[in-house]
Amino acid sequence: MGKRLVDRERIFRWFLGPAQRGNPYAQFNLALLYKNGQGVETDMRQAFSWMRLSALQGLAFAQNQLGAMYYRGVGTANSDAEAVYWFRRAARQGDPAAQQNLGQMYRRGRGVPVNEEMAARWFGRAAEQGVSSAQALLGEAYLNGRGVAADCRLAQAWLRKAAVRGEVHAQCLLGSMYAHGTGVERDPVQALMWYSMAAEGRLGPGPVQRGGAVRWRERGAARPGAGSSLVSQRGRKRRCGGPEQSRCAVCDGAGRGAG
Repeated sequence: MGKRLVDRERIFRWFLGPAQRGNPYAQFNLALLYKNGQGVETDMRQAFSWMRLSALQGLAFAQNQLGAMYYRGVGTANSDAEAVYWFRRAARQGDPAAQQNLGQMYRRGRGVPVNEEMAARWFGRAAEQGVSSAQALLGEAYLNGRGVAADCRLAQAWLRKAAVRGEVHAQCLLGSMYAHGTGVERDPVQALMWYSMAAEGRLGPGPVQRGGAVRWRERGAARPGAGSSLVSQRGRKRRCGGPEQSRCAVCDGAGRGAG
């Protein structure tokens, strides 16, 4: 333990000199050390100060982190407008986390007017770079017609990409699509599979989000011969983006942002 502490203090000193001389990468790393209390006492004001210096020199991941600090009021007063400003600067440089965060700001109307089209556009850019949480958000947008034309084929494709990488929100929405036959043939076996995966993962903030997944898993497990009876219920396809999409609310609340 003592050796590890000495090593962390040495790392802190190693970054301090270059940071003071204006190296943006050292400034970014020094900010993280202050933020996480590694090799130095936690000091959010110092973390903010060094992060801002790095961001001003154009480092995209520092700009995204600075935006998150403004969003949460860490080391500085909360400012949604400043958060949007820094997320946008990083997003335009191609930072996928910033692209998702900017999309969330447009979706929530934080620092900018609500704009579902812009939200979907930025989710799309992050999704194309392989960010699984952005893929889930984009799939949800296509499923419900939020900022894009409803398209169940694209919804299913993006949700599946995210679901196989463990995104609980995507797993739950896929389960709902198969459970209600939204854009796909109704298939309770597929619904049970995706709901079970979601129930075993880390779901949203409370039992409302867990309810749909757990009920479907228990429904399949509670009855002898459930598998065969479930198979017999296949069929019936519903359109995407209709009012029935409110049934996906059991999965809502998972879209992360400002990380």
